[in-house]
Amino acid sequence: MDLSFSQKPSMELFIGIDMGSAHAKGVILGGQEQIGACERPSGGDYRGTAEKIRNELLSQAGFHAEDVSRSVATGYGAKQAAFADEIVTDVSCHSRGLYFIRPSVRTAVDVGDLYGKAFRLDGQGNPLNFVMSSKCAGGSGRALKVIAKVLQVGIEDIGELSLLSKKPVEFTTSCTVFAESEAISLIAEGVAKEDLLAGIHRALAAQLHSLAERMGIEQEYALTGGGARDIGLVKAMEEVSKRTIYVPPEPHMTAALGAAIIAREIAIS
Repeated sequence: MDLSFSQKPSMELFIGIDMGSAHAKGVILGGQEQIGACERPSGGDYRGTAEKIRNELLSQAGFHAEDVSRSVATGYGAKQAAFADEIVTDVSCHSRGLYFIRPSVRTAVDVGDLYGKAFRLDGQGNPLNFVMSSKCAGGSGRALKVIAKVLQVGIEDIGELSLLSKKPVEFTTSCTVFAESEAISLIAEGVAKEDLLAGIHRALAAQLHSLAERMGIEQEYALTGGGARDIGLVKAMEEVSKRTIYVPPEPHMTAALGAAIIAREIAIS
């Protein structure tokens, strides 16, 4: 995706905001071209964070709020984006964003901070159906954060470290709370960090892949969300599914991009 914004677009402006539980993302389109993108922690003030995202996007593009034709919000805190003209489901936004980036994708798994979701797309980028993990954070990226904290490893480092494993641990639970306790016990037994990380990656991958299997997997298979930036999780998903999995260049921005595309589609319809 072209993130160059040295020239102002001659077409209308559209903003997409993805207010995730942990991170907020935004994309601004000038016509059909992406001319800005940003991300920041959601924090405790979702409304204020949404405004900061919008202001940063406008600053990148060199425009003002009144220049925006339409805005769409999605995600956990979408209702707090007071300036949004519409709120659209994250599955719909992920679908539109994926279709824009890779029209051949038909099955996708989104690894969010609180939930994991699997969904199928038709040939026009519309969601056909989806399934979501339970309320337990075991089927989400939160599991990786919890284990990283236990091991005192940066979340950005756990993927590479897990690839060094020679003997991955088999976790006996899918619950994040119990997995944390299990990890603490295994550390006391002298189990290597990389083996613990490889084990939790495989456990999470198995849960996420089972969501996709419940719908019936149709190629091409993609992984989105913040968790898709973890090379260890991508590798584990490919091993569990025995498939090559497509990961967008910026997998955490897919829903924000899709929201901006939907804003454009609504405006011109």
